[in-house]
Amino acid sequence: MKLFPSKTIAWYTGKMFLVRSAAFLIGLIVILESLDLLGESGKILAAAGNGEAELWTYVSLRVPQLIQLFLPFSVLLATLVTLATLNQNSEVVIFKAAGISAHQILAPLFIAALGIAVANFVFNESVTTHATRTLKIWQDNEYKQVPKAADPVTETWVRGGDDLFRATGVSGLDAATVLQGVTIYDRSEDRLVRVVMADSATPVKSGWRLANARVFDVALGTVARKPEMDFPSVVVPRQFTTVSINPAWIPLWELWPQIGEQRDAGKPVDTLVAAAWHKISGPLSTVLMPLLGA
Repeated sequence: MKLFPSKTIAWYTGKMFLVRSAAFLIGLIVILESLDLLGESGKILAAAGNGEAELWTYVSLRVPQLIQLFLPFSVLLATLVTLATLNQNSEVVIFKAAGISAHQILAPLFIAALGIAVANFVFNESVTTHATRTLKIWQDNEYKQVPKAADPVTETWVRGGDDLFRATGVSGLDAATVLQGVTIYDRSEDRLVRVVMADSATPVKSGWRLANARVFDVALGTVARKPEMDFPSVVVPRQFTTVSINPAWIPLWELWPQIGEQRDAGKPVDTLVAAAWHKISGPLSTVLMPLLGA
């Protein structure tokens, strides 16, 4: 049994499905973006120097997110309307009279949905990730102009065993790593024992060497100052130089290697792995819409 007994019918139903998918997507995006812009335009224009150009910039950054979110729903609506139209015009009866089964009628829709899913995946990873990152940075800056050479935030928190490390700055790699503005919360069984603060820290064989250290003993309530001290710890330099990852900002082909780096550094990666698989399953959900619509 052929999957497509008639190429003409397959092309006809597939084209009808694609046109309706595009129409629903465009309609949803126009309506939802208009409503979204009504809510955000006041915040955008409140920033000094912003005008109509910034409103269009917001639209260009927000639309990719809406496409990512509502494309599967548009495909579902297109499936319902396509099949309803075929049934209303008695075309389904004609197809069955010609010996075309139900799954052969749906096959062109599945193939078209698979093509949409592939295009959606490429669009999400190449366009939406960049737009999401840019928009988030802009929103965090209250829609003000973001300096091109803004200083990066380098504050880092790391956990090793029960201890917590905080560094306000990190430079270098591996054995040449230097931590600035170090605060160590020395804990035992989730109970804070002492707080160690130092101007800088460098890795040594069994832990970290702290310069100009101040040690606050929680039990005694005293502060001891030491020009230099070694703090034994299982924390390694790699844990500071592997930065936090926002999977919504990174394409899948860059996310997997970074997950490996995080895993090698001993950091939890379950959330990142789940987000990576979601980047695949999200677009693939489009393929199921013809089945749900049928």
